[in-house]
Amino acid sequence: MKAVNLPTISASGGPFLGGGLGPLVPFIQKLCDRVASSTLLEDRRDAVRALKSLSKKYRMEVGTQAMDHLINILQTDRSDSEILGYALDTLYNVICNDEEEEQDENAQKQADDLGLQFTDTFVQDPEHVTLLLTLLEEFDFHVRWPGVKLLTALLKNQGPQIQGIILVSPMGVSRLMDLLADSREVIRNDGLLLLQQLTKSNAAIQKIVAFENAFERLLDIITEEGSSDGGIVVEDCLLLLLNLLKNNSSNQNFFKEGSYIQRMKPWFEVGDDNSGWSAQKVTNLHLMLQLVRVMVSPVNSPGATASCQKSMFQCGLLQQLCTILMATGVPADILTETINTVSEVIRGSQVNQDYFASVNAPSNPPRPAIVVLLMSMVNERQPFVLRCAVLYCFQCFLYKNQKGQGEIVATLLPSTIDANSISAGQLLCGGLFSADSLSNWCAAVALAHALQDNLTQKEQLLRVQLATSLGKPPVSLLQQCTNILSQGDKIVRRGSKVQTRVGLLMLLCTWISNCPIAVTHFLHNQENVPFLTAQISENLGEDERLVQGLCALLLGICIYYNDNSLENYTKEKLKQLIEKRIGKENFVEKLCFITKHELYSRAAQKPQPVFPSPEQMLFDHEFTKLVKELEGVITKAVHKSSEEEKKEEEVKKTLEQHDNIVTQYKELIREQDAQLQELKEQVACMTSQNEQLQATITQQQSQILQHKDQYNILKLKLGGCTSSAVQGDGSQVNGLQTEELTQLREEVEELRKQHSLLQTQLGDKDALISSLTAEGPAGGSDDTELLQELEALRSQVQSQSTEIGQLKMERQDLLRRCSDTLPSSDSSLDAAKMAELESRLGAQTSEMERLKAEVKNLSESRAELEKRLDSTTSTVAILQTEKEKLQTDVQESKKEQDDLLMLLADQDQKITNLKKRLKELGETVGNLHFDEYSPEDDLKTEQTSG
Repeated sequence: MKAVNLPTISASGGPFLGGGLGPLVPFIQKLCDRVASSTLLEDRRDAVRALKSLSKKYRMEVGTQAMDHLINILQTDRSDSEILGYALDTLYNVICNDEEEEQDENAQKQADDLGLQFTDTFVQDPEHVTLLLTLLEEFDFHVRWPGVKLLTALLKNQGPQIQGIILVSPMGVSRLMDLLADSREVIRNDGLLLLQQLTKSNAAIQKIVAFENAFERLLDIITEEGSSDGGIVVEDCLLLLLNLLKNNSSNQNFFKEGSYIQRMKPWFEVGDDNSGWSAQKVTNLHLMLQLVRVMVSPVNSPGATASCQKSMFQCGLLQQLCTILMATGVPADILTETINTVSEVIRGSQVNQDYFASVNAPSNPPRPAIVVLLMSMVNERQPFVLRCAVLYCFQCFLYKNQKGQGEIVATLLPSTIDANSISAGQLLCGGLFSADSLSNWCAAVALAHALQDNLTQKEQLLRVQLATSLGKPPVSLLQQCTNILSQGDKIVRRGSKVQTRVGLLMLLCTWISNCPIAVTHFLHNQENVPFLTAQISENLGEDERLVQGLCALLLGICIYYNDNSLENYTKEKLKQLIEKRIGKENFVEKLCFITKHELYSRAAQKPQPVFPSPEQMLFDHEFTKLVKELEGVITKAVHKSSEEEKKEEEVKKTLEQHDNIVTQYKELIREQDAQLQELKEQVACMTSQNEQLQATITQQQSQILQHKDQYNILKLKLGGCTSSAVQGDGSQVNGLQTEELTQLREEVEELRKQHSLLQTQLGDKDALISSLTAEGPAGGSDDTELLQELEALRSQVQSQSTEIGQLKMERQDLLRRCSDTLPSSDSSLDAAKMAELESRLGAQTSEMERLKAEVKNLSESRAELEKRLDSTTSTVAILQTEKEKLQTDVQESKKEQDDLLMLLADQDQKITNLKKRLKELGETVGNLHFDEYSPEDDLKTEQTSG
């Protein structure tokens, strides 16, 4: 194989001239020849081992002559893990830029260039990287570990190019993810470093790694290693997690949906004694806090941030962070980062902000956490970064939180001031008027955030009165701010005087913007407008130009939001004043200087106040939004003439009228939508009711059809029995034998016994009901079931009464037909028997009337039972058993009645022939007939069934 043609340079960067390295070059060339041409594996292995030993010290010489031979070894000698390991180690030594050795800046730069040069040579053919990925599948430690280190070095030198090759390689990322599951910690830990380099600034690879279950594996490793108390491995895992989540909305959503936020809570559990934290623990906890901030960063989409904030509150993570916030002994940098983290977890989330407002510091007496933090912010002895963090926390607490804004302003109002305790309002006023310029600026910005987009609180703050000194009347807060502003250089302060004035001007601009009442109060002081015009018109130094710009902004707000309630300071008069004393062009130029300031653009980038030094702390993020919003409209307002303003006012009125009309129509549409929705609900309800009724009708129709079919069948049976009885002598019955008569007698006797038994049971039931009625209320809750049972019995008795009436009519018809078939000579005897039948029928009728009376009594007692009867559980069980038994007996009795009717039909057919035969034998026909069967038997059977 041909050697790579690289320029031969010395260690000092010049051409190689020989000297002490002269004999070494032929030696390296000889080793390369042995690697390329030797047929024995042992020879090649020894040669590669020798190259490895030289590769660290003589990177350039070995890399120049041996790289292609080493790559060829990786391709051809795959079966020998030892030679593969030597080759990979040699390539790593050649490509890796060893930063541990102490070198001067020149030498380090040359070493970096050399590593980059050899990396470019290696990746000229993408198949070399693919070959390396294949070798990582080898489980042998001597192959896998140097392979991981080599790929990590390649990624450090040429990250984007290697990432592109791995991305298109089949299963490339999956092979690297397998390194995290390796049981050998050395390989797993170096695999973490490899994945860190792989996932840098590549969203596609970050997504693939995340969906390869990276979050689960990394969190498991962090837990195994001891969470925040763990070592460098925990730090590597956290750095990799940050790579995967930062600025990657897809991975952030996957992390939240996978419930991994809940697994972060145990990381922040701290004990009572927080002294003596190791440097590694501080680093780990710092990265953990950064990981939380990545999930709720203001640069994320509002929906995703709100969802993560909700999860952090629900799982208790916010509560745990607040515990660290109020704990003692926590290192200052961890406390600062915790404050920043809590700030972003509560920013814009009403639930989280309300919880934070309820947190108290563990002091005696307990103080709200907000008060304790504000005490640190206005304390000039506290570190600058900590004061910035507290200001950011206060801003996030008030962000889109009108309730919190009202609570802060209320602590300044006269009716709510408590002289025995320190409130947030008192601390802000104290900081606003202290001798420390940084405290002035922070307090002014904090108070401005309490007024942000809240017209009510801007008006409320006008009520605040301050006592300046003994014997002098109190002045308003607005007046005091303008007094300090006008005194300027006369007040001795620590720090930048410009900083104090900028802070006060930002507060005043925020306060009076979009609040005509506040503008009127400001203009009512006769000294304010002359002071502003004087400041703007003067030619001051570079530092004062920003103050001039803010004064121009304040004066412009007084014009734009002026309601012309003060005759001396109407919009038109203020514009004339600007034109005479300042000049419109000069005014606009001073106003535009604000946005051209370099610190303005820096503050506009993100909400968190981050400044390298206190002197550069001039602009607030929310104020930059206000300036951007007002700069254009103020410029137009200053240049407009009175006629244009009148036209604009007319247009505004027209638009307002139009808006009012639109609003009315919108309200009408909303009402109609509500009515329509209500009607839709009613239609849906009626539709469901209609469907239910239709189903009920269908069911009832099917039941009616079944009853009709049953009625037709019974009618046909009854018609057949009647026709067979009328046939008389023409029937095909050949006589009634003695055995048949005996069988009929036995059946009748058995029916009589059953009737007697049922009568006895009915009597027992009546007695039990009477006893329960006499006993009165006895407890329980099943009276409704008893009433239902009584109602069922009543309906059964009524149905049986109806059947008895039908049987009486049928009996009379049968007797009439039987009497027609008898000879005329027996008419007198028949009349006597008929009389006997009449008497028995009367007895049965009276019995029926008695039963009806009993039913009536039961009906009357039902109302009384509804008030008095509370049956016990045991009584209900007994009655239920008896009810089921009676129902069974009724069913059996009905079946027996049907059989008896059939027998009666046969009997009536045979009666005619029987009478003739008995008459010939000299027997009494009537006695035999009524002994065998009487209507009373049927009637008793019917009563038993009832």
